[in-house]
Amino acid sequence: MTKVVAITGASSGIGEAVALHLAAQGAKVVLAARGEDKLNALVDRITAAEGSAVAVPVDVSRRDDLAKAVDAARQHHGRLDVLVSCAGVMPIGPLNDLAVDDWDQMVDVNFKGVLYGIAAALPVFRKQGSGHFINIASTAARKTTPNQTVYSATKAAVLALSDGLRQELAGKLRVTVISPGFTETNFPNHISDDKLRAQMREAADEFAMAPKAVAEAIGYAIEQPEDVNIGEIVIRSLNQP
Repeated sequence: MTKVVAITGASSGIGEAVALHLAAQGAKVVLAARGEDKLNALVDRITAAEGSAVAVPVDVSRRDDLAKAVDAARQHHGRLDVLVSCAGVMPIGPLNDLAVDDWDQMVDVNFKGVLYGIAAALPVFRKQGSGHFINIASTAARKTTPNQTVYSATKAAVLALSDGLRQELAGKLRVTVISPGFTETNFPNHISDDKLRAQMREAADEFAMAPKAVAEAIGYAIEQPEDVNIGEIVIRSLNQP
């Protein structure tokens, strides 16, 4: 794989796994996230294995920051082939708590962060005549549960956005949405309620899958022939109901 791939949320979880997997396959990865120290450590890890990686500190809730990530890919490699939008937060809780700041954060990161990525990369993809958007949704986009309502709503928005974008760009650019089930990430740390956080960790122990599985699914979508578009991949552990 010789693609130039920018990845948001690359400092941990699914984003980190995607960076490691694609770099090992020969992709030139541009790592974007807020945690600069973690990003630099990941760059060192990839380059030590003879891969290609650069880091760009990015907050996806800021529109201009996404432009920086796209510009970094073009400055270092002359192009951008794939944008993988992995950044996400999950400070879940009952709606009755009225945790409006948490709601805003989920909307800003999980949904608007994807929109801002599209705004930054689409002009570049159009000019190149090629490009691939890969957006991370969730199985929660189609099946919500108590305490996850706003999170599910943001992921349902990503699902709808991705399918609409795919239809608008059909015959020109590729769009894939990945809908993972429960995955081993630091998302439980986002939850302020001790009881709910413990429940999420117990669920993770029972049926969470490794982020590498999601990374490999993304690699599969990227490696398809240019005239083939994988619209959606739903992936979950065998144990998840």
